[in-house]
Formats: sequence, structure tokens, C-alpha cells
Amino acid sequence: MRFIHTADWQLGMTRRRLGEDAQARYSAARRDAVTGLGALAAAEGAAFVVVAGDVFEHNQLDPQVISQSLEAMRAIGVPVYLLPGNHDPLDAASVYTSALFRDECPDNVVVLDTAGVHTVATGVQLVAAPWAGKRPTTDLAGAALAALPDPAGAIRVLVAHGGVDVLDPDPTNPALIRMAGLQDALDRAAVHYVALGDKHSRTDVGGDGRVWYSGSPEVTNFDDVEADSGHVLVVDIDETDPRHPVTVASRRVGRWRFRTLRRQLDTAADVAAFGEELDALRDKDRTMVRIGLTGALSVTEHAALDDLLDRQGRRFAALYPWQRHTDLVVVPADGEFDDLGLGGFADAAVEELIATARGDDETAAADAQAALGLLLRLAGHDRGAA
Repeated sequence: MRFIHTADWQLGMTRRRLGEDAQARYSAARRDAVTGLGALAAAEGAAFVVVAGDVFEHNQLDPQVISQSLEAMRAIGVPVYLLPGNHDPLDAASVYTSALFRDECPDNVVVLDTAGVHTVATGVQLVAAPWAGKRPTTDLAGAALAALPDPAGAIRVLVAHGGVDVLDPDPTNPALIRMAGLQDALDRAAVHYVALGDKHSRTDVGGDGRVWYSGSPEVTNFDDVEADSGHVLVVDIDETDPRHPVTVASRRVGRWRFRTLRRQLDTAADVAAFGEELDALRDKDRTMVRIGLTGALSVTEHAALDDLLDRQGRRFAALYPWQRHTDLVVVPADGEFDDLGLGGFADAAVEELIATARGDDETAAADAQAALGLLLRLAGHDRGAA
């Protein structure tokens, strides 16, 4: 028995740093990842798709997002089982109970809206642990497992959402899924595989290959936070072996990247090397980059960096400074403005700006550094035009 395990689609997600055009492309990519599961299911011979929570970004969505999402699910072709998670729980405002969802939901899409056993094929059962609100007061997976009858030979998959205590050992969180309970259910063959959602990076929990987070099929956060997203899992459970061993294969479906770059820049060569690094990044129109820069540059070097970031910023989906990890000092170098040929009052004004830029007043120094940098850039453009 083969199926696809995925989670955390979060359809309708927006990212503040993406401009209007890039946001539209990012939203389309998230839907395309869903639609593409149809071809993957056909190629792999998967009988159905399980989405382990957070299908939607939240319950209050634009009707167009819901309609387009349901069309993407329709295109998958095989049955698709949706588990409500913490982003889209079965509360009073649930998207799953809205008139729009009910009216347009395709025949191949089923919401796992009750806890417990759902028979999806002869001898195949899903054990669902849906969220009824954003703040459960108990381990929902554990509660679903505790009420299970004997499997009577059926293959069972637990579908749950949330953090697992061995990865997020917060004793104050009553909703954490207890790994000991999962392991006990697997050991006594009450279930044979645990399909989890909530963690956006692909993760084998426990290391024996029977408890997995699939991760989000399209990136949702930067690579220093979300190290291994962009996948779905193809799960095989052997029906012929009484022990029902599990084999899991990962398939990359994501196309976007959110990169974090932290670099120290102290020389013109450092600036040039950083530019080459940005140049080398592929798929810039599908890449968002946040940069944390430290070091000390002359005004000329900093002006070159500004030019570099302006130019590269037009190429990427987004490129912006990570403010709390940015501490770049600009110090006017001796003789740096000698060849501008300004003369008279303008020369005196430049000298005053240089003195202020080297001073102790951080706000005034920053303003002076910016002014000097602009002066150099304009002077450079003028010389180039001449």
C-alpha cells in the first residue's frame, strides 16, 4: 500500500518582504506544488494523499484563494485527506464548514473532521487527530490512539499535527505529542506509520523511519530556521508481511528558496566577493535573501556596496538587510575625497561631513556617512557620463 504524506501547505500564505509580483508568483508556486502531486501520485502508483494539517494559512481567506486551492486539489485525481491543524482548526469560523468550501469541494477531497478511525480502502484506515481550536489542552494524537479498537488486520496510519516532546520538550505545553505514546502504538501494531505535520522541515522522528514530518512542500521560512523543506514523502507499507514494514522515500517538489547570508565586509575585495556570491545564486526570481553584514568599510567601498545591492535587489524576488544582525561601520578614509575637485564652499562642506562621520554622535555620523556615500555615487555617475 503506497500513499503520499504531505503537510503544511498553508495555502493563502503571504510574505511581507515580497512585492506584489513576487507574492503572486510565490502563491502560484504553492498551488502548483499541490497540483503537481497528481503527476507524482500517478508516477509512484500512490493510492491517496494525506495532508497532516495546516492545509490553509488560516480560516479567514479570500474566496478566490479557497476556490483556486480546491481546484488544485481536484487536479490531484486520487483521494486527498485533509487534517485540520493549528492554522485552520475546526472552530466556529472554520474554512472547512464554510458554504464556499462545502459547495466547491471536489469529490476526491475528504476532511478528516472527526477524531478516530476513517476507513479509506479495504483493509486501510487513517486514525485522525484533528484540531478543534488553536489551543488544545491535551495530546490529541495520544487521545486518538487511546480510543483505538483492535486493527483486525487493517493497515493503519495515524495522521496528527503538532510538536513532539522529544523535539520540543516544553513541559508547560499540554498539546505536545508524546513520543512514548506513538512508540507504544507502533510496537503493538495499533498503527503502522505516523504522518505528522507542523514542523516545516522534513524530519525522521525517532530514527526508525515510522514517524515522520514531511515538511512543507514549498519553503515558508529562511534556511537557518527551516533547513529541509520543499519535499513530500512517498510511503510504502508492505501488506504481505504480517509486520507491515514501512519504507519512506522523499521527493523534492519545492522551487523557491529563502536564503540567509551573514558576511563580514572590511575591504573592497570583500564587497566584490559578496557580489560574486549573489551573482552565483540561481533562480533569483524565486529566491528571497536576507543579509546580515558586519565590518568596516570606507565611504567609497560602502557606496560600491550600495550600488551592488541596488542592482542585485532588482534581480531577486526580495533582497533586504537583516537589521538585528547588521552592524556595518562606515569610516571615511584619508584622502578619499581629494580628487572630487569641488573647491571653495563645497570642499569645506565635505570636510565638515567627514568630521561628523568620524564623530561620536551615532545618528549624525550615520547621516553624514549617507551623504558622503551619495556624493561619491553622484560624482562617479557624473565622471562616467563625461
